[in-house]
Amino acid sequence: MTVVETDRIEMAESDNERTLDDLFEALARMPVPEGYKVEIVEGTVHMSPQRDTHWDIIADIYDQLRTEYPRVRIKSDVRIDYPGHLNGFATDVTLLSQDAEKNAKGLWSYQDVVFVAEVISKGTGVKDYGPKKTAYATAEVPVYLIVDPYVGKCHVYTGPKDGDYAVQMTVAFGTDVDLTGTPVGLSLATDDFPRG
Repeated sequence: MTVVETDRIEMAESDNERTLDDLFEALARMPVPEGYKVEIVEGTVHMSPQRDTHWDIIADIYDQLRTEYPRVRIKSDVRIDYPGHLNGFATDVTLLSQDAEKNAKGLWSYQDVVFVAEVISKGTGVKDYGPKKTAYATAEVPVYLIVDPYVGKCHVYTGPKDGDYAVQMTVAFGTDVDLTGTPVGLSLATDDFPRG
């Protein structure tokens, strides 16, 4: 990736009070390799390559949610700003509440997020289990699902309170993830989730 000299000067002269919008505008001017997902976690830009395994799991979750919810409520890789220092996430799968509307900036609001699913990539596990989990709990996202194809397990977090989740459940691939008692209201089959 090439950094344009004017961007370097502009960043060096900044007062370190950059906003998420500033960061995303700068990213829009930079060449992001095709097949990479870009998001900002605690002010740090992360670029992750999308792999077949990653995409197949995302598509499977999306398809299962579509049996109950209209497409307009399900998002993938769409920027949503979360609480904390400069958190602009492009979540793998997001389910929005029925009355969700975009804000004045044209973005979806974290207050309307009902469910988030993140599929682990080799470089993303630390942030998915750490700062992103904290941000989702702080935002009081009712259900956070981490799918880890490297170990063949799903981790479900519910009951957000005081920046953490009160309930955690781990399910091995091949076992349904029962979300019927949550705002999601259905079970997700994991039989076809690929490993590795």
